[in-house]
Order: sequence, then structure tokens, then C-alpha cells
Amino acid sequence: MQAYVVGGAVRDALLGLPVKDRDWVVVGSTPEEMLARGFRPVGRDFPVFLHPQTSEEYALARTERKSGRGYTGFVCHASPEVTLEEDLLRRDLTINAIARAEDGTLIDPCGGQRDLAARLFRHVSPAFAEDPLRILRVARFAARFTDFTVASETLALMRQMVGAGEVDHLVAERVWQELARGLMEARPARMIRVLRDCGALAVILPELDRLFGVPQPARHHPEIDTGEHVLLVVDAAAASGQPLPVRWACLLHDLGKADTPAHLLPHHYGHEAASARRAREVSERLKAPTECRDLSEMVAREHGILARADELRPETMVKLIERCDGLRRPERFELMLAAAACDGAGRGTAPENAAAARPLTRWYAALAAVRGVDAGTIARNCTNKSLIPQALHAARVAAVKAADKETP
Repeated sequence: MQAYVVGGAVRDALLGLPVKDRDWVVVGSTPEEMLARGFRPVGRDFPVFLHPQTSEEYALARTERKSGRGYTGFVCHASPEVTLEEDLLRRDLTINAIARAEDGTLIDPCGGQRDLAARLFRHVSPAFAEDPLRILRVARFAARFTDFTVASETLALMRQMVGAGEVDHLVAERVWQELARGLMEARPARMIRVLRDCGALAVILPELDRLFGVPQPARHHPEIDTGEHVLLVVDAAAASGQPLPVRWACLLHDLGKADTPAHLLPHHYGHEAASARRAREVSERLKAPTECRDLSEMVAREHGILARADELRPETMVKLIERCDGLRRPERFELMLAAAACDGAGRGTAPENAAAARPLTRWYAALAAVRGVDAGTIARNCTNKSLIPQALHAARVAAVKAADKETP
């Protein structure tokens, strides 16, 4: 029995990055021997075990054979006769097909170290095409390793896979998992670009793919192209360290602009309602978590008015806070404001957009003022109980007016 560290742990160590988890491949062993050594079985489709002391994953070396469509259609074969090189050859990218022996020796049959030096994502073998999930993984890696590019032959193979309909067989849960992980990387826009370059974006997120080439007024959007604007916004969310719900909302906030009639372009009057509807549709189709779905719909619906904070009447601001449930859920309201700030930051360098790129000070002050109203006292002092809602609303408007006088 011989054990080797494989995959991401070896790759990241060679790149000088922190290693979070180590995965091991075991050569020359059997499930029975692993159990006898105290390893705990966890693999359902193939033999994977947890080390009795470290709880790290140890998988028996295996080969795979395609048996159907999609990413689940595989037959795995694990036996003591499977070599380390055979196990490495079934992996996706050369940079993930490097092993390190316990004495530190590197085993690199696919040229992974060469591609690390060249900053290339290159597939190990034509078997890459058998698993469409690998397209999403490459795109996610592009968002994480921001100075890497996809090798031309790998991009060509990914396009062939899309053309063959392999991506159509991905289930929503796995698509969401990969998209969510990519959105949390340093440059999520790079993930979207890779998906678009190979044609996969039109399959898994056609609503987003349709935004590229849709013009916007240059006065407010020097980048003009709506798709490019969305990529700037989602990268702004990453740069400011926003959580996943904000990044997801940023990605979907302008989907309705693809529905604008051609004769109205480059203007998009009232696109917010269409954007909110499509944001919900996409989130439900991909089975995004509730907090991501609800925030993306709210941001899509409200981002236009949020950007006009300086010109709104206090009553308008109070109505928006009330309809967005900002009193009961102020944390979510603040996440919406964070998304609005990212939207402003993703509008190029036009001088009139500089204010939108800054924190939305007036909205934060208004939210604090509205939450500071003593609803209990107002209710007790209201002799006609049916008028309590109106009295509360009037008090909140008055509080925002007072906050405006104190806010520079």
C-alpha cells in the first residue's frame, strides 16, 4: 500500500498558496485492507475512506469508463492493479494531475508543472469531454486563478462538448454549486467570460448571455454593453468582499434589459420589473437558496430608485423601506444597499456616477431614522386604532426629514 497527496493540495503548494485540505490516492490496496487499518468508509460510488487520526480522505486508485450522458454516467473500477499514473490520467486538468509521494517526490505524467509555469488550464486527455461538469470547473478556476488562461485546444474541446449537448444534462443543483463557488472567488467575471467563450452560458444562463450586445446610454454607462456592465458590477462585489447573496443579486440585477424593444434602445424604461421577474425565474430554476433568490429579486426591482437617493422625497424613501421589509429585516435591506453601491461602481468612470459608487449614505441614515421611531408609544397614544398605520408612516417620514437635516 502506497499513499500519495494529489490534486489541489499539490497544485496550490506549488503555486505558493495556502493548502486547506489534502486528498490522498492509495495504490495497491483493497477496501478490506483499508478497513483493517482502521479507515472509515464514506464513498458511495467508489471506495473513499477517512483516515482514523486525521480524517483526511483516502481514495483507492481507480479508472473510469463512460456509460451514459452527463456527469453521472460513469462506471468506476478500483483494484490493487490500478496504477497511480492511470488514476492521474482520469483527472480533468494537468495542473490537478500531479501527485506527491510521502518523501516529497512529485509524479507528473501529464506535464502539470509545465502548465503551472505557463499559467494554462489544459485538459489531461480527450476523456475530459465525458464530464460536462468540468466545463464549469474550468470556468470557476478562471475566477480563482486570475492570471491563468484556458489552452486553445481545451477551449475548442469545451465548445465541442456544448455543441454535442453534454451541458444540457447538468442538473440544477450542480450548476448552482459551481456558479456559487465561482462567484465567491476573486474575479467572478472571468468565470462568466469562460462560460460565454465556450457557449455554455447560453445553455445554463441564457438570460445573462442575452445581455451581451445590448446597448445602454453612454452618458450613464461608458461601457455601453449591458453584459460588460454586469461583469463590472459582479467584480466590484467581489472586490468589496460581499457575501454570496449580494454577488448573485449583482449578477442578475439587469436581466430585464434584454427584453427591451429594439426601437427603444439604448434606453430601458421600466426594465426593473422585468429584471425582478427574470431574477426570480433564474433563481428558482437553479434552486438557489431562499436568501439569494429573495435578495436578487428585490435588488432587480429597486436598484433604479436606489441609485437616485439624492433626489427622492422622504416619503418615497419610507415607502421603499416599508415595502422591502426594512424594519423587520434591516440586514437584508443593507445587503440591497451594498448591491446598489456595486451597481454604481460598475458604471465605468463617468463623473456623474462617482456619487453612486460611494456608500449610499442617505439610505443608511433613512433606515436608521425609520427604525428609531418608537412604534409602541405611537400606538398607545393613538385614540383611533385604525389610524395607527398612518400615524406610524407619518412619524417615519418626519424622522427621515430630521435625519436629512443632520446628514451632510
